Amino acid sequence: MLILNNTVSKKTLLGIAAVVIVGFSAIIGWTLSQPAGTKGEVVLITIKQGTPTKIIAEELEKQNLIKNALVFRFIAKLQGVENSLQAGEYSLSPNMPIRQMLIMMSQGQTAYQQITIPEGYTVDQIADLLAEKKLASPTKFKALAKNFTPFPYMQANPNTKYSVEGFLFPDTYRLARGTSEEALLTMMVKQFDAKLAPEYRQRASELGLSIREVITMASLVEKEAQLSNEQPIIAGVFANRLKLNMPLQSCATIQYILGNPKAELTIQDTQIVSPYNTYQNMGLPPGPIANPGAAAIKAVISADKTDFLYFVADKQGKHHFSNTYEEHLAAINQVQP
Repeated sequence: MLILNNTVSKKTLLGIAAVVIVGFSAIIGWTLSQPAGTKGEVVLITIKQGTPTKIIAEELEKQNLIKNALVFRFIAKLQGVENSLQAGEYSLSPNMPIRQMLIMMSQGQTAYQQITIPEGYTVDQIADLLAEKKLASPTKFKALAKNFTPFPYMQANPNTKYSVEGFLFPDTYRLARGTSEEALLTMMVKQFDAKLAPEYRQRASELGLSIREVITMASLVEKEAQLSNEQPIIAGVFANRLKLNMPLQSCATIQYILGNPKAELTIQDTQIVSPYNTYQNMGLPPGPIANPGAAAIKAVISADKTDFLYFVADKQGKHHFSNTYEEHLAAINQVQP
């Protein structure tokens, strides 16, 4: 009889234990999928290197992002990520399940901001845009840009305003908050290097041009051409002028010197003393005057074969091309009465 009672007791206990385990598992599963609340603003949480899970959990509870710090720690242990939560800034909200928070923190899915660098932007304009987005110090960014040349082909003329000008590839970038100014520059020049296809490099060599010279000319094309189909023609005009040892006389270089673009340039503007003044100096300026896009770069290495030596834009931005100076004067009178 005693043996029978013991047997029944053991079975009963095992059954109860099984029910408890199943019930506990169900509770854990439910907890993993349930948020702390149904509404609430996004909160940026910064986790420093080496912060224990206990401290992280307590901060999340303090910010009302989770209901219970102990439950968070238990789930982190259950998921095997208790010691894998990475440093960084995370964008979290109370309506986010704990499981999602743990995935983000264990995989380093930090908060980021997207920024698009338009084609033709200068270093100064990029610095202002980064400042506007609160992503970088414009002063520090520009200071680093002066001598930032991680690739050999970027080595600059001593008269260059920014060594990195021209090599910050216009694109959309995803930036984690706290990204340093040097890291930003590195990201953009690496993108440039990746986009500079081998055939472009080969073609530049065939033309007898360095990469810096190609990008310098491409920056002029980028700033002069408002219509994409005119880029190869304008590149052809500049190539012709260089061959004939004529000054390029690019208004875009004067605008670069001035810093703040003017609607109309004066004769006095074209007489400004500067190595970037292509009215007063022969050949290319000492470096790019902007950061050209892929189309402008392609236009330079595959410039149109043309006899044009002059161009002038009308009020709509369309250029009128001429072979002779007399034709050019007539075009100016036609489009700019």
